[in-house]
Amino acid sequence: MENDLVIYSEQDLKELRDFIDYLLYERKYSNLTAKAYYEDVNIFFNFLKQSKIQYYEVTVPLVRTFMLDLTMKNYKKTSIRRITSGLTQFYNFLVTHNYADKNPFELILKPKITRKLPDFLKDNEIDELLKTNAKRNDFYAIRDQAIIELFYSSGLRVSELCNLTLQNIDLKQRFVRVFGKGKKERIVPFTISCQKVLNNYLNTTRYEIITKTNSSNNYLFLNKNGNKLTPRGIEYILNNIEKKTGEFYKLHPHKLRHTFATTLLNEGADLRTIQELMGHSSIGTTQIYTHVSYAYMKKTYDNSFPRAKMKPEDKEKDK
Repeated sequence: MENDLVIYSEQDLKELRDFIDYLLYERKYSNLTAKAYYEDVNIFFNFLKQSKIQYYEVTVPLVRTFMLDLTMKNYKKTSIRRITSGLTQFYNFLVTHNYADKNPFELILKPKITRKLPDFLKDNEIDELLKTNAKRNDFYAIRDQAIIELFYSSGLRVSELCNLTLQNIDLKQRFVRVFGKGKKERIVPFTISCQKVLNNYLNTTRYEIITKTNSSNNYLFLNKNGNKLTPRGIEYILNNIEKKTGEFYKLHPHKLRHTFATTLLNEGADLRTIQELMGHSSIGTTQIYTHVSYAYMKKTYDNSFPRAKMKPEDKEKDK
């Protein structure tokens, strides 16, 4: 990462290294997340170099100029918000460790983002997808079915699914041990249907891949070369599933994760349980699923609110 960084001195580089170490070893962020913060700081350091200003000389007006510069370069609001949030953390670190006197990003209003509701598959759509994909007879059909089943029944992030090892799976007890964001560990159950498909995959497709490639790889899901599947590889597989099955639901790992959460909520699971299963650090993140579960909310309202309850004779008339 250091080769790409615009710096003024070795001191600048030391402070950035300290920040990355703080993210990795104290905050327990993943390498991918730490790299994203690194890149955000790099963008800002490039701007400072052009402005001929040191990082500890930054003022609130300069931060506003920086944000305007990002806008003029056609950065999206979401990207600007992410970059400024990352730099807020960076300057908090600098102030805490006496590298800077103040955090100029704390006084800046972040761009408002219209939060999109999660896209998810309806019950009949996920049923049809699983049923149709199960009819495939190509070599990777069983592996792909196991991927869909596990996504849908456990709500894993794509990075979490890719990082699963054989030791993380307990087929008998039907759960996976997941290490999520911040390397936090959680236990997530999966369905009997998923258990059967995973067992089938381990004894057929995965065994054949290991045998053909002489791979000793311990990861659960492997590609044709016996290596761990990557998030990009998973996205390619889901895209390929749509092509082979003819079911066009714009499949994406996050869509299956959203489907898991929405299904739980519609079936009566409480938000705290869903938060734990999803690995959300804040319940505020989980609450967005309440907006996509109107059907369940209305059903609960009709069954619970006194004047909304229908009398037996009204139900007959309503048929």
